[in-house]
Amino acid sequence: MENVKEFIATEIEKIKKQINGKAIIALSGGVDSSVCAELAYRAIGDRLYPIFIDTGFMRKNEPEQVKAAFSHMNLQVIDASDRFFTAVKGITDPELKRKAIGETFIKVFEEEAKKIKADYLIQGTIYPDVLESEKGIKAHHNVGGMPEKMEFKGVVEPLYYLYKDDVREVGRELGLCVALSERMPFPGPGLSVRAIGEATREKVAAVREANAIVEEELMEKFKPWQAFAAVIGKGTGIKNDERIHGWIVAVRAVDSDNAMTAEPLNLPFETLIRIQQRITSEIPDVCRVVYDITSKPPGTIEFE
Repeated sequence: MENVKEFIATEIEKIKKQINGKAIIALSGGVDSSVCAELAYRAIGDRLYPIFIDTGFMRKNEPEQVKAAFSHMNLQVIDASDRFFTAVKGITDPELKRKAIGETFIKVFEEEAKKIKADYLIQGTIYPDVLESEKGIKAHHNVGGMPEKMEFKGVVEPLYYLYKDDVREVGRELGLCVALSERMPFPGPGLSVRAIGEATREKVAAVREANAIVEEELMEKFKPWQAFAAVIGKGTGIKNDERIHGWIVAVRAVDSDNAMTAEPLNLPFETLIRIQQRITSEIPDVCRVVYDITSKPPGTIEFE
């Protein structure tokens, strides 16, 4: 980005002109929504109502982290996890799952908008989301997963033409804490897309713990663009001298500049062994761990 200060000033003025009432924003605690929320807050102040919807697909301890980071705003915290798990029950197709989550997400937002009488929806959509949706690679809840009709006067997307590295630069200039501005990308539908197939509570719980382990082991030392774990199926294993049919966890760690292409990290074998040992010992239902070495393309960064 050539002039980040100029971008911030311009977008703040645009938001002021676009929004003449109350607005709500989907605040997940990820980089995009955090930066978008801070931009909007500087433009319209207390007329902004950030809504954190606990979908049940959030990272470990994420609700508590979001509450602490955005306590200076009119943060609304909604536990809608039961609705989201009901929405994806029985769905195994990844695109149908994303769309079911996107539609549920917007419905919950519409309900909250009515309660606070919000007229506008602000979203942290960034350019790779738009490109991937237009090309049919996948539907994003900010883009392709939306219902055709929404009960808002308008949708405001300040980051629409930015790539992830641009968003981080804006976050740093806005003074966001490192934990937010440098946080790894996280999919809009959350851990549901890392629970391959049907996103059950049991499977998502395993993914949540495995993700936390991967982040702890890799984030600080190796600084990957993105690193996470996904449950990709079940396999046979042995635990406590007994044969089990447990989860297979795939670990993914990549480097990238803008998420349009990515290369797998060449991690030390001892690091992979340590991750495997932690995941299989700390998560009872996991019996096997594999490491994904696929670049993007031909693969995508996320499994679904």
